[in-house]
Amino acid sequence: MEEKVGFFKKLKNGLEKTRKSFVSGVDSLFTGFSEIDDEFYEELEELLIMGDIGVNTTMKIIDGLRERVREEKIKEAAACKQLLIDTIKSQMQVREDAYKFLEQKSVLLLIGVNGVGKTTSVGKLAGQFKEMGKKVMLAAADTFRAGAIDQLKEWSGRAGVEIIAGQEGSDPAAIVYDAVAAAKARNVDILLCDTAGRLHNKKNLMAELHKIHTIIEKEYPDALLETLIVVDGTTGQNALAQAKEFSEVADVSGVILTKLDGTAKGGIAIAIQSELNIPVKYIGIGEQMDDIQRFDAAEFVNALFA
Repeated sequence: MEEKVGFFKKLKNGLEKTRKSFVSGVDSLFTGFSEIDDEFYEELEELLIMGDIGVNTTMKIIDGLRERVREEKIKEAAACKQLLIDTIKSQMQVREDAYKFLEQKSVLLLIGVNGVGKTTSVGKLAGQFKEMGKKVMLAAADTFRAGAIDQLKEWSGRAGVEIIAGQEGSDPAAIVYDAVAAAKARNVDILLCDTAGRLHNKKNLMAELHKIHTIIEKEYPDALLETLIVVDGTTGQNALAQAKEFSEVADVSGVILTKLDGTAKGGIAIAIQSELNIPVKYIGIGEQMDDIQRFDAAEFVNALFA
């Protein structure tokens, strides 16, 4: 329980800039308007869009709020703040089966552009899964970025898990092939694969991911394959654009949202889940091993409006 409380406190502190730029404006709106009218909704719409929640998600939230206000016959603006919070939470719920990969043999592919915290997320998750009693292995399939292999080797040491790695510039699919063979032979529960983060050539990226997927599906058909896109929370709408682009070339099953500590763009977590219909499964708020946790919609929104 201490760890959960500790993470909530870190999350609350990390979202401080978002609160100052976004939530304070919302609070002022609810106190500044006595009645709910069209002007109230227009101002709220502007605040939500400025808070990196995005146009489409904002319209869903506004429509949902209007409906609840009508149903409950609410007249005063101050009385519907909790309705807004509940409506935002409803846009972000993660299904109960989102973490079924923890209950069976699984391969997790982490994709995303360079610099978003992908390799770090692989290392942190490896440490957490091991603490849960899982046998974990890493595959250093990001063979193009200088230093990526050494960085992942360092994380494997910190987490105390095995790693399959090759030389810089080697074929990423060959590394995954070797890692899958090793994972099967050593009865590994979860194989975590760090992949190259190149977006400048979509055709090459698609071919590379397809090759890796084909190897996993052919060589390890019994394993559950999860593809998680890692995006940097500090980049706001750019993170949404990256998630969209990767979801066009890969069957993305979840999002890891990193660097939420100290960003004024925390509202992007709401936009990603609502607009792409891809659940945010993990959020990262720091550099320590336990600074990545499962995403909890209620906890996130509570921390945002705390």
